[in-house]
Amino acid sequence: MIRSGIRAARNWIHSHLAPYWKAIRTPSMYYSLGFLTLGGFLAGVIFWGAFNTAMEATNTEAFCTGCHEMNDNVFAELKTTIHYNNRSGVRAICPDCHVPHEWTYKIARKMQASKEVWGKIFGSVDTREKFLKMRLDLAQHEWARMKANDSRECRNCHQYDSMDLTRQSPRAANIHQHYLGTGENTCIDCHKGIAHHLPAMAGIPQG
Repeated sequence: MIRSGIRAARNWIHSHLAPYWKAIRTPSMYYSLGFLTLGGFLAGVIFWGAFNTAMEATNTEAFCTGCHEMNDNVFAELKTTIHYNNRSGVRAICPDCHVPHEWTYKIARKMQASKEVWGKIFGSVDTREKFLKMRLDLAQHEWARMKANDSRECRNCHQYDSMDLTRQSPRAANIHQHYLGTGENTCIDCHKGIAHHLPAMAGIPQG
């Protein structure tokens, strides 16, 4: 059964793809090297533009909250926090905190996040009850990611060197100076509930 399936797959590839592969391998008889080079360059530009357009389209708040799993749970919680509505009018959107800005890290993160499509298809958290049941596990994965990269996304907006500690409360200034200033801890160690509700935290180390 398996062998016959493999044989059928080989026959299909040979009959459908072989002509295209032969055409690719055959030297051009009608077009100059310069034309082919220019054509390849233009095709590369078009591909790169389309790729980046698609990348940016998946990096918007509208895309992130397009499914009810996100819109009805974590996005609804974000709306009640200072990251969404504040006196300065500067609002963080989902990619600001969950997608790296640097291109290489962004691509790696996008590839990792592709697993969420699988979760959407099979309804991993398609109800509030399922979401709450998985909430701690989901949160711990994100906390571990941010811990490992020294809260890179937090630091895109919040730089320790730019903090005016004299305008912070004595407790906050002391904690920031001791932990952030020395590199002993990172932002996510103390700010786990800054944008979303916390799961049940019994037995979870705090800062």
